[in-house]
Amino acid sequence: MTTTHSISVNINGQTYARVVEARMTLADFLRHEIGLTGTHLGCEHGVCGACTVLIDGRSARSCLTFAVQMNGRTLTTVEGLNVAVGLSPLQQAFQEHHGLQCGFCTSGMLMTLTELLSDNPDPTEQEVREVLTGHLCRCTGYAGPVRAALAAAEHLKGIKGAA
Repeated sequence: MTTTHSISVNINGQTYARVVEARMTLADFLRHEIGLTGTHLGCEHGVCGACTVLIDGRSARSCLTFAVQMNGRTLTTVEGLNVAVGLSPLQQAFQEHHGLQCGFCTSGMLMTLTELLSDNPDPTEQEVREVLTGHLCRCTGYAGPVRAALAAAEHLKGIKGAA
């Protein structure tokens, strides 16, 4: 017998109500039930970081989280980073500083770095590198994502300083 639960979750500013199986992962829920495929599945053991999303503003591995745990919660996926006029400053910096190559790990890195910049708007290179240790990337060597995160922080400081 399969156990199901009704959930209501806010994802990227939109509320979704669904009935889900108790064993469905958040990653599968996002990809197959909601159609948000920017959250990638790599290792499915929480090691690679490709499936990272923000749950109530905190990064979490969606492959290790059950969809039923999201009832009443607020999620942000990589699709939710876009701003009304295009890319977020962090996404733009990834583009400008070659922070991605194949792009598979990029969504998870963007989510973790979004949390970092929210908590610490002026991170050091070492702090950026430290949060990226939770992401496995075989293409970039991490130099581009580090440069991108530091450039985004500078850009965001400029926006706050102008306000």
